[in-house]
Amino acid sequence: MIKLSPKQMPSLKESGVRWLWLAALVFIMDFVSKLLVMNTMEYGWPNRIELLPFFNLLYVHNYGAAFSFLSDAGGWQRWLFTAIALAVCGLLIFWMRRSPASHKLANCAYALIIGGALGNLFDRLYHGFVVDFLDFYIGKHHWPAFNIADVAICVGAGLIVLEGFLADKDKQPVNR
Repeated sequence: MIKLSPKQMPSLKESGVRWLWLAALVFIMDFVSKLLVMNTMEYGWPNRIELLPFFNLLYVHNYGAAFSFLSDAGGWQRWLFTAIALAVCGLLIFWMRRSPASHKLANCAYALIIGGALGNLFDRLYHGFVVDFLDFYIGKHHWPAFNIADVAICVGAGLIVLEGFLADKDKQPVNR
């Protein structure tokens, strides 16, 4: 980890926070898609829209986290996941602030995760659950339904892993 003095830290214009527009775009796309689903689809399995032999649109509520983890925990998990989302977003913004805007892969990854986390956080705080609607399956085996925010979080995490493999030893590491 590189310690930067305030004089060495990139200015806001030159820092990774320039990439927060991507987080805003993810949030808007997630919000609009969920609004569209809630306003045009009936809730639940019988009302799914079959699009492909392996893909449905299916409006469901997720009271837990990824893959409905802790969905039947009684309600306290809503506040745990809220705290986790806020902490992760705060940490990633901190890292983006310390990182130069030229570290595109890392900053894009962080922005995707932030946008996705805020999209699901909004649902959790406003509705008390997260709206999911993307249903992939093979035969009778369905992957848990998910949404645009979940896709952004997974792609962002994948980009962080990819960055770890692509990092050039001679380059200055991302400041975390």
